[in-house]
Amino acid sequence: MGPLTGTTIIEIAGLGPGPFAAMSLADMGADVIRVERPGGGLFADQQDPCLDVLNRGKRCIAADLKTVEGVNIVLTLVEKADALLEGNRPGVMERLGLGPDTCLARNPRLVYGRMTGWGQEGPLAGEVGHDLNYVALSGALHAMGRAGEKPAIPLNLVGDFGGGGMMLAYGIVCALLEMKTSGKGQVVDAAMVDGAATLMASTYAALQAGFWSDERGTNVLDSGSHFYEVYETADGKYISIAPVEPQFYAAFLERLGEDTAGLENQWDMANWPAFKAQLADLFKQRSRDEWDSFFAGADICYAPVLSLSEVRHHPHHQARATYLDDGNSWQPAPAPRFSRTPGEIRRPPARTGAHSREILAEFGFAETEIEALIDKGAVKQSD
Repeated sequence: MGPLTGTTIIEIAGLGPGPFAAMSLADMGADVIRVERPGGGLFADQQDPCLDVLNRGKRCIAADLKTVEGVNIVLTLVEKADALLEGNRPGVMERLGLGPDTCLARNPRLVYGRMTGWGQEGPLAGEVGHDLNYVALSGALHAMGRAGEKPAIPLNLVGDFGGGGMMLAYGIVCALLEMKTSGKGQVVDAAMVDGAATLMASTYAALQAGFWSDERGTNVLDSGSHFYEVYETADGKYISIAPVEPQFYAAFLERLGEDTAGLENQWDMANWPAFKAQLADLFKQRSRDEWDSFFAGADICYAPVLSLSEVRHHPHHQARATYLDDGNSWQPAPAPRFSRTPGEIRRPPARTGAHSREILAEFGFAETEIEALIDKGAVKQSD
């Protein structure tokens, strides 16, 4: 019984940030109804459905939105829903007859969430793009990487998921909270370029304050310093150290003893490259597991760099049940955690149209209407 139990959200199926936002809301108890095209999406049903984790916890109806019947189905769902989210290019939903004006006319309390890369307006609003492009325009991509090298691609975490899907989920919940007071819905314009910019707020401020250089790989937190870095170990694995605060740096030097002679002046920036080389030689003398044992219990801000296949086996993750493993597949547990109304994964990812009949009947369609829609191809019911 998560904190969003009793909330109904319609998701117009898409890729990446939209499904992630809807998954996050479903994890928190929302009844998320995914509206998928009858033929499925780009990756739909092409693999073990248990691995389609972005669609966990949701029900799925397959409706052809290029038909009048399919559009009317969504409008019927909207009448009883609390929110709708979509991730199409600006204007697509309007052309389908499902734009915010139409949906809010049906349900004035509806929160209408829109996920795009560039936003609903602006010179680039109609242009195509992907996570990498949005992160590039925000300045975040330029700031990531090592000195003298090209920018490092941060997977699609900054644009799609952090600056996109999570911002959309946050915006929807904020608008739902406001609706409780005003009784009115509204449109949430979540753009990945905006979200990536917001994630960079403290870095922008540090640049203006003179604490951060626009030259990547030369700053405290971007691999410029020797004390916020990843080092290779004797077995070809890696460890991370981050004793930024002076008390942690002092503990770091104390634990390593005479091996850190000459590193006392933490902020001697001119010698950071030499300090880093000294530590690199030191950390290559032991394996990652040996450093784990060596630094156990020390207040120095240390952690081993775990591979994707290792993470779920770490004792800390196992103690907190950070990952859920059913023997067939594993995935992150819902986050964040709540003391009284915890989130949960209520159902596995559904195949396209798995709940079409169930949802239509729940929203007032007669059995004869449902069969007629399926026969016409406006709706698909999977086995």
